[in-house]
Amino acid sequence: MIIEKDNQLEDFLQENENKDCFIIPILSDVNLHPLKNTLCAVYVKIVDGVERILCFNHGETLKIKLELLLTLDKLGRKFVYDKKQLNHIVKLNDVVDVNLQYYMSKNEPLEWDELSTNTHDYFHRVMWKMKNTNRIIPILKHLELCREQVKLLEKHYELPIHEKYNDEIIGNLSFIEKGGLKKDDEMVYSEYNLYTSTGRPSNRFGGINFAALNKKDGSRKPYVSRFDDGMLVEFDYDAYHLRLIGHILDYEFPNGSVHEHMAEFYGDVDYETSKQTSFQYLYGRIPQKIIDTNPFFYIVNDYITKIWKDFKRRDLVKSDIYNKEIHKKNLSAMNRNKLFNYMIQLLETENNMKVLNDLVPYLRDKKSKLILYSYDSFLFDFKIEDGLGFIKDVKGILEQNGVFPTKTSKGLNYHEMKDITEKL
Repeated sequence: MIIEKDNQLEDFLQENENKDCFIIPILSDVNLHPLKNTLCAVYVKIVDGVERILCFNHGETLKIKLELLLTLDKLGRKFVYDKKQLNHIVKLNDVVDVNLQYYMSKNEPLEWDELSTNTHDYFHRVMWKMKNTNRIIPILKHLELCREQVKLLEKHYELPIHEKYNDEIIGNLSFIEKGGLKKDDEMVYSEYNLYTSTGRPSNRFGGINFAALNKKDGSRKPYVSRFDDGMLVEFDYDAYHLRLIGHILDYEFPNGSVHEHMAEFYGDVDYETSKQTSFQYLYGRIPQKIIDTNPFFYIVNDYITKIWKDFKRRDLVKSDIYNKEIHKKNLSAMNRNKLFNYMIQLLETENNMKVLNDLVPYLRDKKSKLILYSYDSFLFDFKIEDGLGFIKDVKGILEQNGVFPTKTSKGLNYHEMKDITEKL
């Protein structure tokens, strides 16, 4: 039941080679990000078989060598609650995120955090200031909790697996989190949450909402480059949602500013008014006069009508890139405009993930780091050594052959960024 010696692990893996299993990592400190944490133990249960708890750093047991974690790949398919977290601990093959499976079916996450024991509750309540409490919670209490957790995984692990979300999207978000951000004199790490009602990831950890760092109140100023010769470089998509919708509906915007183009249909208005007006129509109701006179919103209205009819007829719609199914039974008080807003946010997310499929391989051998992705922007910690060619290459990948133009800015901190688009 308890494995605390290397040879015991070797015997267990030999006896269960290629068998599917459930894996639950136990980190030392419940308050630390996985990338700043250490591994306490790992619970493994063979599907319809035996269970073991592998001890790597617990006060009651001997220690297995940490490098033997990789030998878990001798097992078959591995079902976990949080694949992204596991990626930060050890990179294993053939891992399935059961929370993702459940979310794809129900549009909500598993109620994992509700599971606990009285002992865990006591330690986390009374000793909340103490570090690495999981190392002193009795190992059999960890086993008790893991048995409850694995019951939840066993209920849902046979749900359909969305391969692109399970492999590509979780892999891409893991990569960004691993980059980290330097805040003042320490490294901090973000944590993307895919399991939102719209499918657009939220991003917060340690009391910081990384997806909503205020541009004006100085909240961004502590974020700086980790490199002595570095700087932060950000790429912002121009009129991203308008261009995304135009792209899937085959509407070609002319070269130049989308908002200046749209202003031609709104009368004598300036750039900002045109921008606000377009967003008002895109996220709200499109007046009939605009449908009749504006060719872009004419086809947008047709698209909204189509997906709304499909939604009512089939009780679901599918996302435009990865075919994620959005089921009527999982959504409340839905109307045509609300459905369209969901589809826009999902389209934005999936297009960003598709871009990351090209961007991440390019970045793997570079010193510069992708440290934050926020809806319509990508932030890099740029090391000068990578050269101007790096910035031009990244810009080219993000813009996808010029379909989605970006504005580029740089700064020594994230608050004081200067536009350098014209210099590129």
